[in-house]
Amino acid sequence: MSEPIRVIDSHTGGEPTRIVISGVPDLGGGSVLEQMQVFNEKFDDLRSAIVNEPRGWDAMVGALLVPSEHPECDYGIIFFNNVGSLWMCGHGTIGLGVTLKYLGQIELGSQKVESPVGVIEFELVDDHTVELTNISSYRYRKDVAIDVPGYGLAQGDIAWGGNWFFLMKDHSQQLEIENIPGLTEYCTAVTAALAGEGIVGEDGKAIDHIELFAETDNPNADSKNFVLCPGLQYDRSPCGTGTSAKVACLLEDGVIAPGEIWRQESIVGSVFEASAVWNEDGSRCIPTVRGTAYITADAQMILQDGDHLRFGIGKSGS
Repeated sequence: MSEPIRVIDSHTGGEPTRIVISGVPDLGGGSVLEQMQVFNEKFDDLRSAIVNEPRGWDAMVGALLVPSEHPECDYGIIFFNNVGSLWMCGHGTIGLGVTLKYLGQIELGSQKVESPVGVIEFELVDDHTVELTNISSYRYRKDVAIDVPGYGLAQGDIAWGGNWFFLMKDHSQQLEIENIPGLTEYCTAVTAALAGEGIVGEDGKAIDHIELFAETDNPNADSKNFVLCPGLQYDRSPCGTGTSAKVACLLEDGVIAPGEIWRQESIVGSVFEASAVWNEDGSRCIPTVRGTAYITADAQMILQDGDHLRFGIGKSGS
């Protein structure tokens, strides 16, 4: 691991993505889900080295480009953050499209990519704009009541958009950038309350993303959100998988019609355009999310032998 690792950094609506394009270990082939399991079990030091201090920071989302054996896919992608792998990442997929264009590996048009949760598709609209067609999304439970210690009773919807979300519109919090510490504290308490009450997603999966919503005075948006991700960092973008979960709920409630655009603003003011249509049996929806990304760095990372922090602060470096 002392060989240079080439990475391309980008940001999507303010949220960073770091894609490793060379220096990726051999994960043994198979599906991307199987490769992710190998990555988790054997290469967690590499994950930490890529996204954690001193090379990264807690909000950094990393990704490995890996081989795909799926007949429709040219690439596989494994996303991860400061504490572990992610099932899916919407803003990261938008960053992936812009990164591949920057590298000259794709042109404008549609691409299919294998993720751990299935095949996703994106269209590169121009050098900076990507429209993601996400995996099928749905609301699992509506109006789930919880008691948040220190804050009182609250309720929200449990929904899947590639990750498990608890979506809350009645929370008594002020969604302003100046209130990020307070919002982080509140969402952390919500996560603890869900775990403490045994409230989970389908098949017992942990709900590890909390999404708060509020009205916005932005004429180019329909709603503002704050999303707390695993690792206790907030999403600077409107969150691609979170917006997918949101439009799944809106479609089910009849707030938006199939194909109708919903504009979701993030806590920092960036906006995604999203819509959804029902799948064939009407049990789930297929969301689309459009956003923009920009390249911020093309770099080589060096992990020098003898550096006891080369695998990130908190890792042994052995």
